[in-house]
Amino acid sequence: MCYDNDARPPEPPQPGGKASGKDIELISADGNHFAAYLAQPAQPKGAQVLIYPDIRGLHQFYKDLALRFAEQGIRALAIDYFGRTAGLGPRDDTFDFRQHLPYFQFPAFLSDVAAALAYLGHDSNTQKPTFTLGFCMGGSLSLLTGTEDFDLAGIIGFYAGLSRTLSGSQGSTLEMAPKIHYPLLGLFGGADQGIPVSDVHKLDAALDEAGVDHKIIIYPEAPHSFFDRKFAEYAEASADAWQQVLGFIAAHSAKA
Repeated sequence: MCYDNDARPPEPPQPGGKASGKDIELISADGNHFAAYLAQPAQPKGAQVLIYPDIRGLHQFYKDLALRFAEQGIRALAIDYFGRTAGLGPRDDTFDFRQHLPYFQFPAFLSDVAAALAYLGHDSNTQKPTFTLGFCMGGSLSLLTGTEDFDLAGIIGFYAGLSRTLSGSQGSTLEMAPKIHYPLLGLFGGADQGIPVSDVHKLDAALDEAGVDHKIIIYPEAPHSFFDRKFAEYAEASADAWQQVLGFIAAHSAKA
């Protein structure tokens, strides 16, 4: 598991502006109703980010994270994974995600992504640069989304699992990496016991060989889930991670 229920994202290094957020319900093409959280900036910069949570689904960490992005002028939408089997209820400590994980299917997830992207685009007359950002399982899903034909400006993954194959996908994240066709930012902890640094180096090499525009960052002493306000000892890594993510979005928004 990635984040506990009391985990909260670190504050970005630079002060933010005003933002508002709300819970919404989305419907995918196959009729699935799923929960999402939309954060709107008072002064938008144009870019938007689709947030993939960790294995527990849409819990408070990701609602707060969406607001932090909106305060930076970036519209943010965080989605849940478990609408088909768990409905629209809360994903707090009472939610047993383990009961629902066996039913997770990558093609169904992509249907939800398509609905989320359509929602982000329906109220705009111009195409806005859109990024995916995921954590843990969501990091893997963000990278795998990069192999699909969505109109994205870039993909971002925090501590993406690389070796396991998600049900319904065509291979592990590492195996599918050469098929990624969007700019990629990957952030990893060098002390992550679940993701060997050797796998991260393999990812970097595979992306190099495939000619994928990418940047891989390893924070040597940081563990899995280091990006957490509670972990003061990793505040420097978290601050740099924020800078990397915001810089990546700004740079690739300009190219979009």
